[in-house]
Amino acid sequence: MRCISVIIIIISISSCTALKPVIGSSANHAPLQGSSQTGFIENISISPGQPDKDFTLPPLHNTAVVNTFSVQSNISEAFIPIQFKYAILMDVPVEALDNLKLFAFIDDWYGAPYHFGGSSKTGVDCSAFSCNLMTTVFGIGLPRMAKDQFQVCEHVKRDDLEEGDLVFFHTTRKGISHVGVYLGNNKFVHASLNYGVTISDLTDSYYARAFRSGGRVRENATASGN
Repeated sequence: MRCISVIIIIISISSCTALKPVIGSSANHAPLQGSSQTGFIENISISPGQPDKDFTLPPLHNTAVVNTFSVQSNISEAFIPIQFKYAILMDVPVEALDNLKLFAFIDDWYGAPYHFGGSSKTGVDCSAFSCNLMTTVFGIGLPRMAKDQFQVCEHVKRDDLEEGDLVFFHTTRKGISHVGVYLGNNKFVHASLNYGVTISDLTDSYYARAFRSGGRVRENATASGN
């Protein structure tokens, strides 16, 4: 019975036109317009936004994705749609996504528009989003501003990043000006100026150039920088 269920999942995903690569580049910084598109995989949706146009969905022949759905793998009936959705988006095996609280939070906020100084789903900036995620998911309080968040972190190299680390960027001449939260496999979630809350890739040319440092929050960090 389990084999039949897995085969049905493979067929439904393979037939879904929503898995075509998203065309776009970070060089094209057009403001995000409201989108009514919610389809991502059949019967699995990201709402209210859509994947970052900078990011290309992995092809289904990717080894990690194929192994996830293989009848030879130890696929668990306990896996839920959100794990399959983000496993494909992040190009990792489904069993690697075991922090359901993290991805439920991301799913709830995905597509929320960017608004400087905002802190709600009607409009949020990068540092407010990282504050909210770190407090809700990891129980860690952070200062409100990205530059202050940078100061309360132990700085780590990109190759040493772990899930829940912060990632900082230098996008202006004023030092640290953008922050996100690292997820794994070079992917991070952030409130993007153009696309709202979205998942992007550190190897994208724009983010690779702007990347300053990873940040692991110190145990004695507080939200005193508000």
